[in-house]
Amino acid sequence: MTETSPAVEAAIEGELRLLAPEVRRSPELLGALLHPEFSEIGASGRCWDREGIIAALSAQAEPGHRPITTSRMRGVRLADDLVHLTFDTDDNGRTAHRSSLWRLTRKGWLLWFHQGTPFAGSSE
Repeated sequence: MTETSPAVEAAIEGELRLLAPEVRRSPELLGALLHPEFSEIGASGRCWDREGIIAALSAQAEPGHRPITTSRMRGVRLADDLVHLTFDTDDNGRTAHRSSLWRLTRKGWLLWFHQGTPFAGSSE
């Protein structure tokens, strides 16, 4: 179920910003969206911390293909300070189911945890 609330909308906006090439290449813009305790289990299976993901994403060369696209974005507010998003991504044919937890801080909504799971073909 997807909620329509300012909290869910803020988390979706932040998630979409994180997928923008200009944000992914900027340590400052990335850092502004990631919680100090951020962690990720990537679609590759690798575990990331905040510093590692900022370094890896900002070091990537200019993309030579279409931007990452999203589908089936859904969100629910689990608590006053916590939003859960689920969605799928397609990164030039590499598809993944994604799950993110966004926490409300004094700086606004920040990504606290993210996980990606690869899948092949259509997923219903």
